[in-house]
Amino acid sequence: MADAAYMTPRSGIAAALGNKGDIFIAAGVVAAVMMMIIPMPTFLLDSLMAMNLIMGLLVLLIVLYTKKATDFSVFPTMLLILTVFGLALNISSTRLILTQGENFSGRMVRAFSTFVVGSGGQEGLVIGFVIFIVLIAVQVVVITKGSTRIAEVAARFTLDKMPAKQMAVESEFNSGAISEEEMRRRKDEIEQESSFYGAMDGASKFISGNVKIGIFITAVNIIAGIIIGAALHGESIGQAVGTYIAFSIGDGLLSQFPSLLISTATGIIVTRSVSNGTFAEDISEEFTRHPRIYWIGAAVLLIFALIPGFPWYVLVPMSLLLGFFAFRLGRDQRHRPSGREAVDEAAKRQKEETGEIPPIVPLDPLSLELGYGLVPLVDKDKGAELLERVQRLRRESALDLGLVIPKIRIIDNMALDPAEYCLKIKGAVVGRGRIRMGHYLCINPGGVSENIPGERTVDPTFGLPAIWVSEDRRDEAERAGYTVIDPPSIIATHLTEIIKSHAAEILGRQDTQRILDDIKKDYPAVVEDAQKNLSLGEIQKALQSLLREQVSIRNMVTILETLADFAPVSKDVQFLTEKARQSLGRQICLQYTDEDRKLRVLTIDHKFEQKVVDSAVQTASGRVCALEPALHVSWIKSLSAAIASIRDQGWSPPIILCSEQARFLVKQSAERELPELVVLSVREITSDIDVEQIGEIHVE
Repeated sequence: MADAAYMTPRSGIAAALGNKGDIFIAAGVVAAVMMMIIPMPTFLLDSLMAMNLIMGLLVLLIVLYTKKATDFSVFPTMLLILTVFGLALNISSTRLILTQGENFSGRMVRAFSTFVVGSGGQEGLVIGFVIFIVLIAVQVVVITKGSTRIAEVAARFTLDKMPAKQMAVESEFNSGAISEEEMRRRKDEIEQESSFYGAMDGASKFISGNVKIGIFITAVNIIAGIIIGAALHGESIGQAVGTYIAFSIGDGLLSQFPSLLISTATGIIVTRSVSNGTFAEDISEEFTRHPRIYWIGAAVLLIFALIPGFPWYVLVPMSLLLGFFAFRLGRDQRHRPSGREAVDEAAKRQKEETGEIPPIVPLDPLSLELGYGLVPLVDKDKGAELLERVQRLRRESALDLGLVIPKIRIIDNMALDPAEYCLKIKGAVVGRGRIRMGHYLCINPGGVSENIPGERTVDPTFGLPAIWVSEDRRDEAERAGYTVIDPPSIIATHLTEIIKSHAAEILGRQDTQRILDDIKKDYPAVVEDAQKNLSLGEIQKALQSLLREQVSIRNMVTILETLADFAPVSKDVQFLTEKARQSLGRQICLQYTDEDRKLRVLTIDHKFEQKVVDSAVQTASGRVCALEPALHVSWIKSLSAAIASIRDQGWSPPIILCSEQARFLVKQSAERELPELVVLSVREITSDIDVEQIGEIHVE
């Protein structure tokens, strides 16, 4: 689909030819090959020779009016076809010349022969033969050899630069400077350019081969014609020489002249690789930049005209013509804006027409991409249920986490399956799922009275087994005890959990500055005191550490006061985070207590807890737990068994209570295997919270 957008509409004639062009081209190529074997009448030969001549001229004109070499991408193939066609005509004319001799009636060959050789007898033959040899030499030594060399160099350098060009395009796309469609278009152009010059490297060999075989055919025509005329037709040697040399020269020139046009076109197209305009536009632009050179040229011609013996009647008019051209050119440039002014004007015009493109296109902080089958969920004409849920979710997140979630960008993505959605944070996928429109997701919470048939699936948010049921069975599923969730709620719940688990990634430095600016309106002393000892980045990292364990930062005044109090002691982020947690102790504990404000916890064997503290290693990003591998495996096994045991008793989530020194290390040691684990320190427990120990973890 994207490729179709790059195609330009063709005119009526081009469209008509394109529809039946395959048949005509196939028939023409086959006919050209068959012409080498099957004799043809002189009338048809004349017509095809005229066609060959005009085709060579058309190719040359197309090249002159082509802006980029790749715009004439069929040139290498056309070169091969025209070469085969010209050779077939040369062979056919050779057959007729040798067969008919003096009675040969080919008008095109006779016309070229008469034009070059004339009626000068032996002298005309010699002059014609010399012109033919000179023409062949110019084509072989100058044009064909140069074109072949340029094609080889252009192909090599184009192929060498291809990876760098593709990487540059990918870099622009990754930075957001260009769209995916623009990237594909540019890559296609790069591949087309490399393919074109690679093909030209080989196609240029056709020209040199055509010239060489043309010389061979002409020599065969002369030698074989003299032998046939003298031995078979009873002609004298002089008469045979005059007849067959004249015809051979005419035939050779008629076949080599289109070849000369094609080789000239080849040289032009491979030497204009850096051009962005037609040949005439480039000439007009580059030959009218400096009027002074034409004044100098006019003066030189005038000096030559004054020297005795030089044709003053030729040089003086040319000098005056150059002077007039220089005068007009200088006058035009005085009224033309300078290069800098022209660039500024063009930039201003482009800005007004297309708008200024920023140097970088930032990624969305949070985005929701939908397959086209889920678009009705955000269609305002159909209720836009999901949009309302997302707005409510942002408000709830601000109350729960104290973090104002940036606007969530909701877009449709044709690359996704119709029933699939995808959640991204700063362009990276953090969650995805599938929705069956018109169905409900039913999850068994554990007390289902009867099983209901449905399509088995997995809840995308928590990974629980579930089934899809149709809308007409929704009431039945609710009566059976299933938790029934509609499609908008599935996505909203998944988005809520993504925000909770990735809140630290969402909070950026600019967001932190906005929070401080807002707090400063009512509590300027608190913000100034915190910023006096801590940088913006250090405050951000402390807030991220709290959010990483789903601690709300809504009580920002208390957090900033604590950071300001302990920053003179240490600026270690882990240390400051622990002190902030202790200041928020009641808030944290109330997240996990029951209705009686009772906190049920697991404790850790004191000896193992000390081992965790002793294993701490200081790194550039802070302290990390570095238990021995075997001991770490035993710790995770014991912890998992203890958590499974308390879950069987109906207590969730699992909470570990340990000392202040060990809290962060214990959390960090089990974060990969048990990310939902809650670890509290003794100093975070306030006096109005009852603590009940429900077990102790022993590690072998």
